[in-house]
Amino acid sequence: MSDILIKIRDLHFSRGDRKVFDGLSLDIPRRGVTAIMGPSGTGKTTLLKLIGGQLKPDQGTIEVDGLDVQQLSTNELFALRRRMGMLFQSGALLTDLSVFENVAYPLREHTRLNESMIRYLVLLKLNAVGLRGAADLMPAELSGGMSRRVALARAIALDPMMIMYDEPFTGQDPISMGVLVALISELNSALDICSIIVSHDVPDTLSISDQVYIISTGKVVGSGSPDELKDSKSEWTHQFIHGDSDGPVPFHYPARPILNDLYGS
Repeated sequence: MSDILIKIRDLHFSRGDRKVFDGLSLDIPRRGVTAIMGPSGTGKTTLLKLIGGQLKPDQGTIEVDGLDVQQLSTNELFALRRRMGMLFQSGALLTDLSVFENVAYPLREHTRLNESMIRYLVLLKLNAVGLRGAADLMPAELSGGMSRRVALARAIALDPMMIMYDEPFTGQDPISMGVLVALISELNSALDICSIIVSHDVPDTLSISDQVYIISTGKVVGSGSPDELKDSKSEWTHQFIHGDSDGPVPFHYPARPILNDLYGS
């Protein structure tokens, strides 16, 4: 069995006239936490959708566990997705279902387990994220941080080989942020799986990542361990990691000279 779970080669993808990926290539190992980082609008969430087969590339290949995602039939793609967990940026809980039923939903949809076993598994997953006592609450009764944790319990319900996190830290208060950071790290170690974090939150993401890819202009512009990136000589990587206001990513959006606009010439 290969140590590489996801292999992306020469990936090209456009939305209309805008080139999102322009020859992107990277490898994601079978175990550990891999971060995909970069400024807003660089295609980080789009990359997760391509890995999951929701979108098709214009060119290039994406292999997940040795399978070419774009060549799979509908049934084969659905079978692969059952081995993937996903934590959406919004949490995406089903608002008419209780916390318990949200976590039970994938078990009811994709297994033939009896109700006793489903209850057992759901309570275990909720306990893992610290919310077993909230099993009977409705999504509207949850805080933002609690919603993310319920969504995480649902993401691990089927014991996936990988979990993809789409901006898990956005909009969280410091306590909720700390809880999510610890949970992602602890669950990855306990389950011994692949975790992919898409984020532009530098300090918290680097604190739990084993390797990091920074993408911009459709390509990988920096990669390595968190310590390697912090000491990188690349101006682009240094600007992103340290939050500099100007650099290879300029402060000003491209425009003609201001005097031309002010005086209409």
